[in-house]
Amino acid sequence: MEVFLRGFGDAFRLLWHLDPAVLEIVGLTLRVTLGALAIALLLGVPLGAAVGLARRLPGRSLIVPVIYTGMGLPPVLVGLFVYLMLSNRGPLGDLGWLFTPTGMVLSQTIIAFPLVVGLTMAAVQGVDPDLRTQMRALGATRRQVVLTTLAEARVGVTAAVVAAYGSIISEVGAVMLVGGNIEGETRVLTTAIVLETRRGNFALALALGTVLLALAFLTNLAFYQLQTRQGGR
Repeated sequence: MEVFLRGFGDAFRLLWHLDPAVLEIVGLTLRVTLGALAIALLLGVPLGAAVGLARRLPGRSLIVPVIYTGMGLPPVLVGLFVYLMLSNRGPLGDLGWLFTPTGMVLSQTIIAFPLVVGLTMAAVQGVDPDLRTQMRALGATRRQVVLTTLAEARVGVTAAVVAAYGSIISEVGAVMLVGGNIEGETRVLTTAIVLETRRGNFALALALGTVLLALAFLTNLAFYQLQTRQGGR
């Protein structure tokens, strides 16, 4: 019990005094996570909407199971794949992204992308199909139909954002492999927690864990407030 109390006390002191090392780790965590989330949304929402709306899509019986499989990809497997791709002998080795925040963003984007696609697809499919029929009858373009359908499915799309964000901010395996947990360069909250636990600094590990939970809670609270306002419209 003493370890937990010390951990919470250390977390409060780290935040209260704005410890530079912790702020650097928190800043990198947010940059990597939000960068990956933005890319996953930019690519995943349109694709999820397209698959959800295209009832007669060629190969749909294969595409949908692939998406669902991607939603359950083990992060450490993603990390291994990206590591091999970015290594010196890999096809993308010349980019020099291994052990860099850019490589970490790539790995987290791969983790978040199937979640965004799958949940957006499910949200779009939940919209009454008669709405699209009525819009087409009124002369709406395909783009207008898609945008209106996404607006109707906005609560489900927001849930996709929350799920994707939660999956990558708490992820450790991929960023550990691809980033290397280098102090001052690629160390994020989850990898710092693993490192301090291995060192036996349980109080500091708990402090960093408390910071991570607080960060996740505040961001998810903002998403929830947005979802509540959207659902009430």
